[in-house]
Amino acid sequence: MEIDKETRREILVGVVSVAVFVALLMGVGATYSDDGLTQTGALAVVGVIAAFVVLMSGVGYWMARQY
Repeated sequence: MEIDKETRREILVGVVSVAVFVALLMGVGATYSDDGLTQTGALAVVGVIAAFVVLMSGVGYWMARQY
């Protein structure tokens, strides 16, 4: 089974976006963990989730405009 160029690009963009999300969550966890997640860390996690939603919306819009 051969995957065309556009599908490979969509997969790559999706995987990179999720990797950035996980890296940001790990960064928040490493920065704001004092025997558990602090209140500031919890707000940072919410910010990372919101940024991920905006990022994925932008990626989806960009991918939809490709065709």
